Amino acid sequence: MTTIVFVHAHPDDESSQTSGSMAKASAEGHRVVVVYGTNGDHGEVPEDLAPGETLVDRRRKEADMSAAATGTSRVAWLGYSDSGMTGWEQNHEPNNFHNADLDEAAGRLAQILDEENADIVTGYDWHGGYGHPDHVKLHHVVHRAAELAVRRPRVLEATFNRDRLRAFRDLALAAGQDFGFDPDGPMDDGNPMGTPEAEIHWQVDVSAFLEQRRAAMQSHASQVTDIGSFMAMPPEVFAAVFGTEFYSEPGRPPGMREGWFLDE
Repeated sequence: MTTIVFVHAHPDDESSQTSGSMAKASAEGHRVVVVYGTNGDHGEVPEDLAPGETLVDRRRKEADMSAAATGTSRVAWLGYSDSGMTGWEQNHEPNNFHNADLDEAAGRLAQILDEENADIVTGYDWHGGYGHPDHVKLHHVVHRAAELAVRRPRVLEATFNRDRLRAFRDLALAAGQDFGFDPDGPMDDGNPMGTPEAEIHWQVDVSAFLEQRRAAMQSHASQVTDIGSFMAMPPEVFAAVFGTEFYSEPGRPPGMREGWFLDE
């Protein structure tokens, strides 16, 4: 049995980025753990909060429901507040993830890696996929935590295949549909979306776990803008977009392999 710790910036990020791999690993009998860097307190606030219920309370419940959908064994939190998008005033709050001391945040994650005797830890690519301050911070925290762990785990970086997104955009435009964004255009930090295919190492087929992916996303119903757009996709579009996940693996020779990183 392999223990994989999937680290994400906010509750709901796992559903759209790695929930297929999480469900696949769980189904194969591996131990799956998810860790959130922030509590997601600057996400969308639903209208149906119960008296005394906070957005953080709701998002923790949603994270637990998502874990149940993917077969995740443990949900853990690093305990930082959400930093908001680039340029938001929340960027300057002292207790947010973006402003956390690197070794302190990495130490919190390393403790979890040690508790789990983790074999693999996943984070994000160098700019967090699209430049969100918390995602960029998480990239550095994951790599530093792997260095601090008693037994250094293998590190993978979840990313978006920019070339594949460009192909999806071109198909949408050819069909007279609005894709919503330009993968080659500036994202939150001014860089293009994700990673060029030439720099990606793993293409993971998770098409057998689309039901679990959809359930994980639906668990985060409070984040209606993103989750609502995913749920509105026709089944064939949802399958095309979310049937594959991509990972880079620092130190691995160039070349993208279609396969399952646990088979090595």
